[in-house]
Amino acid sequence: MQQDGKIHIAVLGSTGSIGTQTLDVISQHPDLFQAELLVAGSNSALLIEQARAFNPGSVVICDESKYKEVFDALDKEDIKVYAGMDSVCDMMSDSTIDIVVASIVGFAGLRSAIAAIEAGKTVALANKETLVAAGSLVMNLAAKRGTRIVPVDSEHSAIFQCLQGSRRADVEKLLLTCSGGPFLHKTKEEIARMTPAAALKHPRWNMGAKVTIDSASLMNKGLEMIEARWLFDMPAERIEVVIHPESIIHSAVQYQDGAIIAQLSVPDMRIPIQYALGCPVRLNLNAPRISFAKLGQMTFEAPDIDRFPCLGIARRALDKGGNAACAMNAANEVAVAAFLQEKIPFSAIPEVITGTMFRTPFVAEPSLEDIYATHGQAMSIAKEIAN
Repeated sequence: MQQDGKIHIAVLGSTGSIGTQTLDVISQHPDLFQAELLVAGSNSALLIEQARAFNPGSVVICDESKYKEVFDALDKEDIKVYAGMDSVCDMMSDSTIDIVVASIVGFAGLRSAIAAIEAGKTVALANKETLVAAGSLVMNLAAKRGTRIVPVDSEHSAIFQCLQGSRRADVEKLLLTCSGGPFLHKTKEEIARMTPAAALKHPRWNMGAKVTIDSASLMNKGLEMIEARWLFDMPAERIEVVIHPESIIHSAVQYQDGAIIAQLSVPDMRIPIQYALGCPVRLNLNAPRISFAKLGQMTFEAPDIDRFPCLGIARRALDKGGNAACAMNAANEVAVAAFLQEKIPFSAIPEVITGTMFRTPFVAEPSLEDIYATHGQAMSIAKEIAN
């Protein structure tokens, strides 16, 4: 907390789904939160609009070709303008920043998240790929630097909340819930023919395109399973995925006495975002409340690995360890992009991933340099397969 009594926040990926909702949370508590740094990839127009609305100390546009546009637009404002990922990483050590919301989508978010951890900032982690690609390295670095990592994903936030006040030794397993996505009740043959437009129609959540496609394939849940393994130091065999279409129970913890503690709320990402920024204090939020009487019932089922093979691929990558999950993640990024561009059918996504993992050299104990090298190799292989 700074001298003005506020928590100053860096929002990495401010123009994305998590970033815009983070700014909404900040706007509801102007006496407590201040947006200190806003970082966007290439959406210069929205970054300019956000900067004028929130008056941060600095902004960074990662697409350096957009620097002049942003600089000229904010020239008369008391806001410093920078460009490029080097600038983002350099600013993570700025003493005016208390919390870093790491919400840059994909592997691109790893470097800035590591810079924030190195600087000892509290990291509100919304980027799954940071822990999927380099979970052991990242968590070891956080322990070494004394960095606090607070999850933002609704499922991991739920588990984080359910663990408060309990001993980890008492945990029997983590129950990671899953909406099932838009294709939950489709046959394998129907899923294979689904278009990008159909895959982007998520029944519960409003998310970015990449995350929504991952939800449709259940790879999103595979990534979250790997992330949960590292966040909560929990072996894979004690993490269970459960389909829960209503998305009211966001995840739960089962204890060794058989008791289950769950976190429930409407599907609104501002709830876990706000908890990450203010925990352990619970602040008021203008989100809808649950009415159990109107809800009526909640349903659950086991995931079907035959119809959604990406979940099984993620489990095997976690079991294999090393750089396997990094290669899987890179291949998935390529496959999802190719599907969205209608270069491959939906059914080819797991095929691209498995083919890439088979051809990517395995490293049992990767360094950070190995992770970056693996990502590059797997991206190249995946692009070759997808084309």
